[in-house]
Amino acid sequence: MASYLNHSLILGGIEPMTCGSCTQVCPYHLSYPWLGIQNSTNSLTQQEASDELVARVKYLFSNEFLPSLQPLSGHLRAALQREGDLNGLVPVSVMAICDSKLSNLCKFINPKVESNPFLVIPLIMRAAARLSGILATSEGQLWIRRQNPYPREIMESSISQPSGSPQSTLIEAVCIPCSSEKAVETVTLDVSSTGYYLDAISKKLGLTDAANVLVSRTVGKTSSETRLYFAAHQSCMLDLSSDPLTAKEAIHLEGPLNESLSKKGPLNERASYFSGHDIYGDAILASIGYTWKSKDLSYEDVSVQSYYRMLISKIPCGLYKLSREAVLMAELPLAFTTRTNWRGSYPRDILCTFCRQHRLSEPVFSTETTPIKAPSESPACGKKLRVTDSTEEEIEHEKGCARDTVARESAESAVTYQCGVKLFSKCQDLIVECFPKDSFKKQNDSIQNTSLKVLSWLNAYFRDLDMTPEKLNSTANSLEIRFCEKNFSKEFALCRSIHNVYQSETQGAKFLDENHISMPNTLPGQGVFSLNIDGPDSGVCPSNGCLLVISYSVSLVTESGYKKVLESSDEFEFEIGAGAVIPHLEAVVIQMSIGQSACFKMDMAPKEFVLAAAAVSARNLSLLSSKSCCLKYSLTLLRVTEPLEERMEQALFSPPLSKQRVEYAVKHIRESCATTLVDFGCGSGSLLDSLLNYPTTLEKIVGIDISQKSLSRAAKILHSKLSRNTDGNAPIACVKSTILYDGSVTDFDSRLCGFDIGTCLEVIEHMEEDQAFLFGDVALSSFRPKILIVSTPNYEYNVILQKANLSSQEEDPDEKTHIQSCKFRNHDHKFEWTREQFNCWATDLAAKYNYSVEFSGVGGSADIEPGFASQIAVFRRTSPPDEDEHLKDTDSAHHYKVIWEWNRPSTYSS
Repeated sequence: MASYLNHSLILGGIEPMTCGSCTQVCPYHLSYPWLGIQNSTNSLTQQEASDELVARVKYLFSNEFLPSLQPLSGHLRAALQREGDLNGLVPVSVMAICDSKLSNLCKFINPKVESNPFLVIPLIMRAAARLSGILATSEGQLWIRRQNPYPREIMESSISQPSGSPQSTLIEAVCIPCSSEKAVETVTLDVSSTGYYLDAISKKLGLTDAANVLVSRTVGKTSSETRLYFAAHQSCMLDLSSDPLTAKEAIHLEGPLNESLSKKGPLNERASYFSGHDIYGDAILASIGYTWKSKDLSYEDVSVQSYYRMLISKIPCGLYKLSREAVLMAELPLAFTTRTNWRGSYPRDILCTFCRQHRLSEPVFSTETTPIKAPSESPACGKKLRVTDSTEEEIEHEKGCARDTVARESAESAVTYQCGVKLFSKCQDLIVECFPKDSFKKQNDSIQNTSLKVLSWLNAYFRDLDMTPEKLNSTANSLEIRFCEKNFSKEFALCRSIHNVYQSETQGAKFLDENHISMPNTLPGQGVFSLNIDGPDSGVCPSNGCLLVISYSVSLVTESGYKKVLESSDEFEFEIGAGAVIPHLEAVVIQMSIGQSACFKMDMAPKEFVLAAAAVSARNLSLLSSKSCCLKYSLTLLRVTEPLEERMEQALFSPPLSKQRVEYAVKHIRESCATTLVDFGCGSGSLLDSLLNYPTTLEKIVGIDISQKSLSRAAKILHSKLSRNTDGNAPIACVKSTILYDGSVTDFDSRLCGFDIGTCLEVIEHMEEDQAFLFGDVALSSFRPKILIVSTPNYEYNVILQKANLSSQEEDPDEKTHIQSCKFRNHDHKFEWTREQFNCWATDLAAKYNYSVEFSGVGGSADIEPGFASQIAVFRRTSPPDEDEHLKDTDSAHHYKVIWEWNRPSTYSS
């Protein structure tokens, strides 16, 4: 909290006060008198702080403290039940981790304690040495004991005597060997009801005295007692009986103790990565200890699975996977779309957790607001005021639009938000900062999107720890991120040795080889094999923006028939196209329809994720490195919730607006007597599929899109229909060839030049506006179809669509606004045009390239405000193309990739 407050105030132009001895702003020396916040140690000199440390140590061994329900008092009571010479000996290492006041005083005396918590040991031991008449210490030993016994009544009231014979409790823990070549394994701690659990841990570490066990800060959740236990270096056992240091000497400690603590031995990289400081030798990871307001020992089992879940929780995608309880299924999404579509922990929460996991300060967010211009200040036709980028929160104001007074006043008072974030180390060194230019109508959306940018960049780093500095910088620049390479490398130094096993889990998968579809149910050479989809095609299929619900299981299988279920879920929901699941799964499910089931196998995921998914036996561990072992996924598509745009349209139109658009295009295609057709932005092939249900004059059909997932779905549908209907009397008897291309409709390819008719239905709004203008130029100047049909949403109609109750699902109840402007119909729309804007665009294009244009639409009426729901322009070429230009274009390079091609067998040619 101190670091967050510190930077929030600095960002706001208010600097906190610091003590005179510090050269930098330090959270232990802060004072905010104007906020009523005073640090109790701020008024102390360092010598006075050392005296307070002595007084605190004295109090901890007082008669008053023993009966208290404080974590350290539990250790004191347990120490008094130790037998023989160990009776009453309290390990110094537990004192600082259990008593925050003691820890803060040590940090004040020596700020280096923050990065090396074991520097508290000499400070506490020297404080105890000043209490020689009250406390006892021993040269070369790391324990403290009270000289005189506690009064009998205090002992009887504090330590309960168990009835009958002592009971043993078996607690599962994990041993993390120092050598990275040795596997992490489970160990069992046998803790007696009258014993001291640190004695059981010291025994596992091969030590005779628990005082020689060092204890780390909490690992994972701060509310748990999960810590690392390891042996203190022999060099730590020093002569601590000399005169105590002055405070100034303590800060600049350069004597034999500090040198000994820094001596390099066998570094335990895995344990050090968890703790945030150097650990040498083997370590025990256990969840055990004393808690506030309880005399009982608190404990939980820690398994190898728990260890790996904590390990992957230090990666952004691992945190998201765990929040979804789908380690082998989920992925950190590519974009924050809307609250209603997001599943799992929100990006801001993930970023905060990531910082805590890596011992960084809390992220510091700052937001800026920008007023939205009133309608009267709207730009001219064809331009808009961008409020957000790639979200549903975009507002357009048209010049000359009629607005009532209330709406005008609301728009004038509206603002948009931009958010920046900075990440700092515990020492307040700047590591990362991100200040995107994107602006949002909701403050929460700006915070979530900025957080996701930082998480995406950090995730890219963890996926490729060998990334060159140049590539790391390039990736950061693309996400509007700046970072200090020196500080970044310092904070994540151990990541390379721990996580450099990230394999091909996130590599994409394709289903179709170039130029053909080999078999509908195979996915060759992409890490996915033995694909099988069962069940009749219901016709209800997923598309980008849909929310899907599936049931699934993931199993470890071998060629010999062994099978072990690792992870399963009866209902798992995610948004298609958002990258919220592993690409292999999304590539499979895009080919399915509701009710169908699929099974496929894929290569092994990284070991960390497999072991984090489920408890794995010794046999399973040996299988993980076997070439005969793979993962088998089984899933069933249960439900599909269509994107908001389609849900709204279906609520008001029968048949649905999407079907009306297709029927409009089919009617014009049949009337045109065209023999060749190209569908720009064909998506999953809804238009092409519908065309095959009618007799037409079409002989060649071509589709082009940039989404390979959509193209794979289109290929499956078309392949199935064309392969079945080879009868010369079928409606599609004239169709001789069908091709699907992967490419951008703004790039020219001579193979699409001079078609009889072209269609582009609800595509241009998914581009940036400048790309929509470029498409119009390329289509009419280079492709030059005889007829071109273009449809796009009418922004003015949104006010009617969004009166439907379905639209309310997209609202944040805690962020309601008085703005009466309409949202875009879908979150991935980059713009939506009014009738005037669309008319301007189409009219200018037609005049420029010798086309005529007529306007129409579907849904609504041209004569009734606000016009059609989907507005349509039909361009007709008025003069033949220049022959020289045609020949030149024919020789151009081919920019598109053939994804799938079907040719009618010559036997059935008409």
